[in-house]
Amino acid sequence: MYLFILPGFLFFVVFRYLPLAGNIVAFENYSPYQGIIQSEWVGLNNFVQLFQDPRVGQALVNTLVINGLQLIFFFPAPIALALLLNSILSPTVKRVIQTIVYLPYFIGWVVLVSVWQSVLGGDGLLNQALADHGFGAINLMSNPELFKPMMVVQYMWKCVGWGTIIFLAALTKIDPALYESAVVDGARPIRRMWHVTLPGIKGIAILLLILNLGNILTTGFEQILLQEPAVGEQAGQVLDTFVYLEGVVGGNWGLATAVGLFKGVVGTILIVVANKVAHLLGEDGVF
Repeated sequence: MYLFILPGFLFFVVFRYLPLAGNIVAFENYSPYQGIIQSEWVGLNNFVQLFQDPRVGQALVNTLVINGLQLIFFFPAPIALALLLNSILSPTVKRVIQTIVYLPYFIGWVVLVSVWQSVLGGDGLLNQALADHGFGAINLMSNPELFKPMMVVQYMWKCVGWGTIIFLAALTKIDPALYESAVVDGARPIRRMWHVTLPGIKGIAILLLILNLGNILTTGFEQILLQEPAVGEQAGQVLDTFVYLEGVVGGNWGLATAVGLFKGVVGTILIVVANKVAHLLGEDGVF
């Protein structure tokens, strides 16, 4: 059993815990040519710049808006889809629908964005159809006002099917005797869902909600990076793309690391607070 655990343990040690030592760069004017030891120590200067740089503030707002929309619209979607799939009696129909809704998850963001550009972009199918009917062209992919809702819709289309797996597994753990008792008591399907199904998956839903709150400052890096140039950094830049463009591309490693450390601290605080609230409400939480 320890041999089975070892690969996962090594993954977290190498790619999660060892890189934490690099957070010291947030307190330095880091230069890759000088290394961590030789780089100039600047203390909290990078954090002062973090809170004074308007680009960081704008990226923070964009990140919170996109992730807030995802919590509101995406988080309930896998639950609703899992309930719908669970209500289908035919195993064949259920498997076909599951395959269809799972498939977008395995499409890379580069391909997915290209598909959306081919349909909704300036020369896409939508504009061709509008032109054929005498209407003016519109480019939904480069509209700054629609960028954030578009990111949420894309994420839902790609990930909602995959997100149902955990909830479908949770539904199988509900005792069938509870449904039988509810039927005997005269409960209709809606009442059975409300009083049996939803309480049965409430624990896992709260667990996933807590984990999502911990990632409130982390959004789809590749998805945003591919589409941000079309709308500009004012509308499209998020903290993840800011860290990449400012650090890896721009060479300002100290500020980029400070932003990443800030994200980690805020995420940890949110998880601890949300977990404490879950305990107060009588749920297990994460730990």
